[in-house]
Amino acid sequence: METKTVDARGMACPLPVVNAKKASEEMTQGGTLTVLVDNEIAVQNLTKFGNSKSFTVSSEKKAEKDFAVTFQIPANGTQPSQAASSNTPACAPDSKRHGLVAVLSANTMGNGEEQLGKILMKSFIFALTKQDQLPETILCYNSGAYLTCEGSDSLEDLKSLEAEGVKILTCGTCLDFYGLKEKLAVGGVTNMYEIVEIMENAETIVRP
Repeated sequence: METKTVDARGMACPLPVVNAKKASEEMTQGGTLTVLVDNEIAVQNLTKFGNSKSFTVSSEKKAEKDFAVTFQIPANGTQPSQAASSNTPACAPDSKRHGLVAVLSANTMGNGEEQLGKILMKSFIFALTKQDQLPETILCYNSGAYLTCEGSDSLEDLKSLEAEGVKILTCGTCLDFYGLKEKLAVGGVTNMYEIVEIMENAETIVRP
């Protein structure tokens, strides 16, 4: 029986759950997994995750912004009855919406003051992370390429979406044009053929 601790303090949702899932899958012989977090929401999300896997779950508040969630992991990992559960843990019972594509063609939202546009775009991407149904794919092109690169104010939100299973793709030509090819920090690189193909096959396209 193994004992493992994961320090997820300071991690944004859903990363505590993502790391807990990964650690539990590695404990094939079973044992005790403790996840440290710094907020009540993370405790609730981890408890939901543990219950969905039929683990025995307990939590303890050690101090202000210091919580420990403990799972008793059975040998051989998740029970067969849980095999149909989502492979990607989320902040709430939810999955990506098939055919929903978000297109970010600029690093600002709307027309007008650039600073306001950047604030609105950051808010838009943050709001995406809170939807009951997440996009299946996010496409970034033109100055939208800045959103997925080092220095982006939305990087952590986009990483959270990627951790949920959202496919994030940035135009390679755009990365080259803006000199950002070596600064891509989330998702992968795509081309115009794939962009057109994804948009043609999309059931719904959202554009901020």
